[in-house]
Amino acid sequence: MSAAPGPESLLDHRGNRRPTQHMPLDPWQARLGMAFHEAGHAVVAMTYDVHVISSEIIAWSPEPGSFSVTGSTRFHGENVDLWRLAEQCAAGEIAQVQYLRAYGLWTPERAAACAAEHDREYAIDTLAGFGYRLGRDHVPAGGKSWDMVKDLACRQVGRMWREIHTVAHAMTEHTKLTGEQIAAMTGLTNAPLPGGAA
Repeated sequence: MSAAPGPESLLDHRGNRRPTQHMPLDPWQARLGMAFHEAGHAVVAMTYDVHVISSEIIAWSPEPGSFSVTGSTRFHGENVDLWRLAEQCAAGEIAQVQYLRAYGLWTPERAAACAAEHDREYAIDTLAGFGYRLGRDHVPAGGKSWDMVKDLACRQVGRMWREIHTVAHAMTEHTKLTGEQIAAMTGLTNAPLPGGAA
């Protein structure tokens, strides 16, 4: 466990504190689960030609005998299909639930605790800025529902499970990985930053 993160690490894209839910797992299991969540974001982003800057887990003890864990995947996408960007947002939750299944930890309560509303809201807001309609619990005219996006993300997570598994375990060991490290360990290509910036 590290020191408590700065407040900005716990904010969503709107500047609000991310909601937290209790995950009934031990600290190591919760840390690995978050690593799978962030690895899901990073690997699926990379398969869709999104430049991944870094992906990390943040674990700390807010008070003696307790623990909290969150994560962050930083990326830069330009000229990326926005429905695929939404899938990348959904991939974290999907990968975390799949981790629970793969490790014999799945329960309805734990699966529900994987829900990442901040990822969903980021996708909704980003797509809305370009005129795309993504509905939380319905299919808007000319758009898609979040459940539809999650179904597509589920297929991609399944296809890339070996790579996600590799990245998650490396992230658990090293806490933070760069996009180039992720590319090297998976054989994927990290798309260059627009304009050739480093």
